[in-house]
Amino acid sequence: MNQVITPEDVPRLLECEVLDDSSPLGWDGLKLKGYRTPPQDLQFPMMCDYALLSYGARRGELHRRTNGPWQSHTVGPGVVSVLTRAEESHWRWNEPLEAIHVYLPYNVLAGVAAEVFERDIADIELLDVLGADDTVLTETANSLATESRVGGLGGRLYVEALRCQICVHIIRTYATVAFREHRSCGGLSQAQRRMIIEFIEENIGRNISLAELAGLLQLSVFHFSRKFRREFGCPPYAYVIQQRLEYAKRQLRRGNVPLKVVAANSGFADQSHMTRLFRRVLNVTPGEYRNETSFS
Repeated sequence: MNQVITPEDVPRLLECEVLDDSSPLGWDGLKLKGYRTPPQDLQFPMMCDYALLSYGARRGELHRRTNGPWQSHTVGPGVVSVLTRAEESHWRWNEPLEAIHVYLPYNVLAGVAAEVFERDIADIELLDVLGADDTVLTETANSLATESRVGGLGGRLYVEALRCQICVHIIRTYATVAFREHRSCGGLSQAQRRMIIEFIEENIGRNISLAELAGLLQLSVFHFSRKFRREFGCPPYAYVIQQRLEYAKRQLRRGNVPLKVVAANSGFADQSHMTRLFRRVLNVTPGEYRNETSFS
């Protein structure tokens, strides 16, 4: 076949009913599709992304062949397939099946792997498991599917957390990782430090991704994270949280701005998220902090 397809190409290759689709939601670094498919026998081209398939309530026998003999597995609730990218395959199943498909680009999985191992990643290959009993991936895929249908407060942050959970679990359980040779890593220049500080200050009210910060300096996520930690003494996410708290404290000292407005302006997912972090870091709630500082 010698063609590489994207998640958006899958429905035209399958006879299927689309049950879920995250594409209109603009999720960052992850796509979700849900399908109901009749029995089929098909050749499947290479995918550009890694894929997780989590199967629904209907049980059935699934058969797949890549370069070797056929593999078979009974799939159903609690069973997942974990598939590496860029590999042609032949699939067969004789009963209708439902499955949630979660697609992860290489740069997302590699970025998380670099954070996990604190080393630069040369390549990642998934073990290509047709059927595995895995409640962690099943529950996370179901949570993503529910979010795609109904949404809720803090949706973007929630999806980002679930994406991270999937990546870490796959890396720990189903992946082999090759590393680049270690290179020494200094900190940031004064100009780079100033650019990062100003960018975070100017965008404190919205989600700021690690890839976005690294892109400002034209660095890989791995090298940016190491340089940032050397320069600031903490990981980028921890620094951003610190700045959100400082911004919220300034807002609270200014007067009777509603707490939910303070939370939104400071970039927290919602008021509860802000309250949890105030308690954890400052040992007071935002309301208590406001009352204390109004008399100082």
